[in-house]
Amino acid sequence: MKTRITIVMTLGVVLSGSGLRAQQQRAEAPPVTLTSLLAEAEQVHPAIKAGTQMIESKRARVSQAKSLPDPTVGVGWMGNITPFSVQRLDPSSNRGVSAMQEIPYPGKLNLRGRIAEKDVEAEKWNLEATRRQVRAEVKSAYYELWAVDQELGITQKNKDLLEKLARIAEEKYKVGKGLQQDLIRSQVEVSRILQTFTLLNQRRRNLAARLNTTLLRPPDQPIENLALVTESPLSYSLEELLSSGVENSPEIRRQQQLIEQNQYAVNLAEKEYLPDFRVGYDYQQRPDLPDMHGFNFTINVPIFYKKKQREGVREASLGLESSRQTREAIRTELLFRVKEQYLQAKASDELLTLYIKALVPQSALALESSLSAYQTGTLDFQSLLANFMSVLEYETNYYQELANYQKALVSLEQITGVELAK
Repeated sequence: MKTRITIVMTLGVVLSGSGLRAQQQRAEAPPVTLTSLLAEAEQVHPAIKAGTQMIESKRARVSQAKSLPDPTVGVGWMGNITPFSVQRLDPSSNRGVSAMQEIPYPGKLNLRGRIAEKDVEAEKWNLEATRRQVRAEVKSAYYELWAVDQELGITQKNKDLLEKLARIAEEKYKVGKGLQQDLIRSQVEVSRILQTFTLLNQRRRNLAARLNTTLLRPPDQPIENLALVTESPLSYSLEELLSSGVENSPEIRRQQQLIEQNQYAVNLAEKEYLPDFRVGYDYQQRPDLPDMHGFNFTINVPIFYKKKQREGVREASLGLESSRQTREAIRTELLFRVKEQYLQAKASDELLTLYIKALVPQSALALESSLSAYQTGTLDFQSLLANFMSVLEYETNYYQELANYQKALVSLEQITGVELAK
């Protein structure tokens, strides 16, 4: 009877310590918060730095696109073979300089500048997509790592309880009240829990290495004492998230900038039917004769418009239509992804409620009852182990599902730009 009371009390301590509350924080170190990891990732991640530099690189193209072509300057002479020497008494002998400036038809430079500006705007949304991707990677790894820590704690405490049950089975076998197969089965279950420990520790090392890599740390740098994770409420409807996704999606916004860029490209291609201008100045110095000044004005004549300008307009128009269709394809895929992750979050939320309100407390009561029945001999050891394993499974599944729920919110957050997972 004393042994039974001791085991029941131990069971109560284990279940209360390994239930749905977070593990007690280690006193020797401050908790690692998700906020601090996100801030670190923003500062050090090379993809974010590369995106920022790419924006500046493309911004430098804008002034280039708006600028006039470089003028041309020439020098020459006619007369003696000696440079810049002329022949006396020969009116055709001269030396001179010339300059010419090409001037595109009005509006062309402005359109080229607009095209370059849209490239910058599109790259800004590329950077936003990269930032969201990095944040999603950090958050997902953090939630998974925290869940594994909870599973390790639960498994450790349940391992201690299982070892106590194994000792009870051994004592009963020694006094002839138990079966040898019960003793063997209990030892097998202890070995299975040790196997689970090994797998969980390996998974934890992988997750820590993944998070460290994202933060540009050494892969084996310890990450301990993660701050508490609680279930974030999903207070938005599916329709609101769909609307936010279409409005805030970096992919759609980037594609919209490319559509506008291609529209400017069509306008520029149509202006190619119009001629560009060249303005030139010539100065000639002649011996024994007055100096000569000359000006010239030329234009290009697009007589090959059927093969050049017309095809250029066709090319730009097809590019514009292609970019519009690409936007629709992105939008269709985005709507599916939002709904998929929303349904995943809702399903995980229902499972979490089921675990916390029914499965975990009911399985704990069943285990306590079966332990009492096993002590009185009205329940076999196999049934006791089955109830024990159910408690372990439901408790670890709760934290796995909590991580799945938070990760679904992270995916929605990445798509819609609405902060959901905290």
